[in-house]
Amino acid sequence: MDRLQILKKSLFFSSLAEPSLKEIGPLFAEEKYRRDDYIFFEGDNPEWLHIVLEGRAKLLKHSDTGKDIILQIFTPGDMFGEASLFDRRPYASSAQAMEPSTILKLSRKDFFLFFGRHPFIATEMITELGRQLREAHATIKSLAVDRVEQRIAHLLLKLADKVGVSQKGGIMINLPLTRQDLADMAGTTVETAIRVMSRFTKSKFIKPADGKIFLLHPQALQRVLEGKDDSEPPAAGRKG
Repeated sequence: MDRLQILKKSLFFSSLAEPSLKEIGPLFAEEKYRRDDYIFFEGDNPEWLHIVLEGRAKLLKHSDTGKDIILQIFTPGDMFGEASLFDRRPYASSAQAMEPSTILKLSRKDFFLFFGRHPFIATEMITELGRQLREAHATIKSLAVDRVEQRIAHLLLKLADKVGVSQKGGIMINLPLTRQDLADMAGTTVETAIRVMSRFTKSKFIKPADGKIFLLHPQALQRVLEGKDDSEPPAAGRKG
């Protein structure tokens, strides 16, 4: 997928007309990252707006205990790092490539020059920042009060909504995830993540599928999230 297609896919730039996209497209630099390379570190000064062109990246927070918590996962078309461009404060978290990735980078100077010429895109920016704020609040609340089963159920449903592909019998999370990824996103240990995923698999809520996760019964996961913890999957066609 080329950069113009990616910009059209991005919420922030999707409302731009073709001439405006062609104006800003060449201003982006492309940078390639290997798996586990850092795109920026917590505490760095914000100099760039980032958009995933190829691959995937994660936003993570380093805790005092040395454990990482994954706050968000970014796939092609997703934008990140923009909030710090506005308040000029250092990045509050780090961004890291989860696989070989290509990232589009727009300098802070070029971003604000373009923003000044196209002020109407402020609406899209406000919408995107609002979405990220709601997602951050939901993550913080889940980590603070939910049981680990609820956190992992919430995570699976969120990923299904973001990158899920409907297939016969359920929804495929079209993203390869390791048990470490799941543990870091749910704020738990790998051992606990394995135990919960094994239980979900045994209950036929999910099943592994070539390194990905297939949701057999999203309704059952929704009940786990709501604290109505079923031991058996729902009957076909039954609403959660």
